This record gives sequence, structure tokens and C-alpha cells, in this order.
Amino acid sequence: MGSSPCRRAGTALAQRLGLTVRRVTNALDHLAERRFTHPARGAGLPVAMAPATALRNLIHLHQAELLHRSAELEELSGSVDRTAAQLLSSVHTPRATGIETVRGGAAIAARVASLLVSASEEIALLDRPPYASSEPDGMPVPLDMAEPVRRGVRVRVVVDREGLSFHGRARGLGDLAVQGVQIRVGTDLPTKLITVDRRVTLLPPTDAADPTASALVVSDALLSNALVPLFESVWERALPIGSVTHNQITEKDRELLTMLASGLKDEAMARCLDIHVHTVRRRIARLMQALNAETRFQAGVQAALRGWLAG
Repeated sequence: MGSSPCRRAGTALAQRLGLTVRRVTNALDHLAERRFTHPARGAGLPVAMAPATALRNLIHLHQAELLHRSAELEELSGSVDRTAAQLLSSVHTPRATGIETVRGGAAIAARVASLLVSASEEIALLDRPPYASSEPDGMPVPLDMAEPVRRGVRVRVVVDREGLSFHGRARGLGDLAVQGVQIRVGTDLPTKLITVDRRVTLLPPTDAADPTASALVVSDALLSNALVPLFESVWERALPIGSVTHNQITEKDRELLTMLASGLKDEAMARCLDIHVHTVRRRIARLMQALNAETRFQAGVQAALRGWLAG
């Protein structure tokens, strides 16, 4: 819409459609950016491309966006590797500032407890196997994470899906969600960590069963430059867990979730349950809200993760 004749054509189109000139101009600019139109010739408007050409252009555009996103993730991965290397080198520096080494399971547990008590605004936690036993050692999930919530602290937790296979794990996380802990499930979490008030981060040992293992407590610029963005990146990609508990799920809910996960149509579910299709849709909407699921697929996935599906 750069030339004066083109602007006049856009004005005429806006009058014909009963829209503002700005709205029409923005729409035409958007189509041009997506390469859905040929540039305007003379005093006319941009000309629509053939559907096949427009679709190819759209695919190429999305490919470029995916490549850009992939490059960002590669850069993040490299940043994590560089940070880890810097941490390891700093640990062996006698006068290293902002980095503390905590050795032994008891000392690590005490340091974690101290961090949780000191939190005044936010706790952010990544939790993944391996664990020392059926309950994680050194990472306070699902231990007393509700206490900070009662003090008004925002608590966000991302749990690796592999960790949900431990006995009672999913149900315990659901109970924490009811108490106000914001919980999401991710896959292939890069590390364990707990960050308090965006000022200090504890990195537990990889092998929690090793009595001589060490944890790192980081409180310098590395935190804001790498560790907090790392958590936020994982949080954005993880699947939310709602606040509904196992005790709040009825047998009919379990049957409905099982059918939902299997991909049955609403009408088929209504026939199986001997209820009206509108009732099925209301129940699905209620379950999606309770599970904090944006789609039916997410609701089915969360139900499967928690072991709520019938059969």
C-alpha cells in the first residue's frame, strides 16, 4: 500500500466494505507479508495468488520460522553447556563468588529447606529422575511445597513425565495442585533445579543416591543469564496439570475420559453412556476446566498420566 494510487484503491475498498481504511490497509499488508498476493499494478489493488502458490509460500514461511526457533533452541542448549562448564570451573576456584558447593544428602536437604523458607515471591522447580528411591531425594516434590503457597509465594513446578511412573506420584501432584501449586508435565527435562525469588538456584546432584554427591548453589549473574530463562523455556513447553484430584473423579467421569482418549465422537459417547449428547459435552467441558486442559486431547493425556482411565 505504498503508492498513492494503491492507497486510493484501498480507500475505495474500505468504503465498499464499510471498514476503516487502517483496517483494510493492515489486512492487505498482512496478506502481502504472507506472500498471498502479487504487488499492486498501477492504481489497482494487490492481486491474489493462485491457491497452490499461496499455500507453498505459507509452508516456506513456517519452515523459516521453525528453522529460526530451532536455532534459538540450539543457542539455549549451547548456553546451558557453557554455563555448566563455567560452574564446574568455578567450583574448583578457591575465591569463586556466587557459587557454593553443598556435599552430602543431609546437607543438601537442609539447604533446600532453608531456601524454601527464605522464599518471599516465587519458587520455580524442575524435577526429573533419577531419584534415590520411590520418593525424590534432594528435590522437594511432592514434599512441603504447599507451605510457601500458604505464605503467598507463587510456586511453579515442572515434572518430567518419566517421574510420574513412581508410585503415588501423580496423585500427590494433583493434591498439591489443589492447594495452589502450579504444576506442569514435561518430557526430557534437561536438569533438576530449584530457583528462589530469581536470585538463587540450587542444582542437585545427578545421582541423588550417591552419599558423596554435591549440589551447587548459584547466586550470581549466571542465574539471570541462563538458569531462569532455561526454566521459563521448559515451563512454556510443558503441559499444565489441573487442580482436580482422584477423589473428585467419578466412575462415569473415568469412562468418559477413556472414551475421549480413544477418540470417540460425542454422539458415540452419548450412546455408550446412555445420556444426551449435550450432557456429554457439558461433562467434557467441566473435566477440561478441572484438568486445566485447553483441548480434549490434553484432557485425555492428563487423565492417562494420572492413571484415571478405565480398563
